[in-house]
Amino acid sequence: MTKEYFNQVAAIWDETISEKDTGKLERMAERLNIEPGSTVLDVGTGTGTLIPFLLSKIGKTGEIVALDFAEEMLQKARDKGFNGDINYVCADVTDIPLADETFDAIVCYSCFPHFRDKPRAFAEMNRVIKAGGELFICHTASRASINERHRQIPAVHNDVFPDENELQIMLLAAGFTDIKITAGHDSYLAIARKSINGSNLV
Repeated sequence: MTKEYFNQVAAIWDETISEKDTGKLERMAERLNIEPGSTVLDVGTGTGTLIPFLLSKIGKTGEIVALDFAEEMLQKARDKGFNGDINYVCADVTDIPLADETFDAIVCYSCFPHFRDKPRAFAEMNRVIKAGGELFICHTASRASINERHRQIPAVHNDVFPDENELQIMLLAAGFTDIKITAGHDSYLAIARKSINGSNLV
């Protein structure tokens, strides 16, 4: 049902649901340690809300792969004609059709609670990120407000954000380390690094 929901709301997403405060998006992007020239996987890209801010981080020599499982959301992002090296991939995060150790960084903006199988999603992201690369789980809202909002929408009422302890356990099990979680009243950012030895414990 979740995929159907996102395809249904794609046409109105930017006007009614997505983050309107570009200042919040810019400040969040500034907190992401992404170097110029990086190859970045934007998981759950949706209508491409964060893409302009990621492009400003990677510069002209970087590359973005925008991944989403909802075809209509991805088409909305593609139609915006962003100026940069962007490839659009329609796939689920639990089955990423890309090679091992492809990315310098992975960003999950405003999508993590919707992962149906979070441990498997983390295992897949660990597979496609380079050793030492960083995973960023970010929201321009608090964990509590995200969970409350989702509980009011029948199609996504089970898509809840786990607590910090549960999240750390899942990340460690998938082979991530150096986990840092900053939960604010109007934002959320979790950062994890793929182990240098590339181990995956799942």
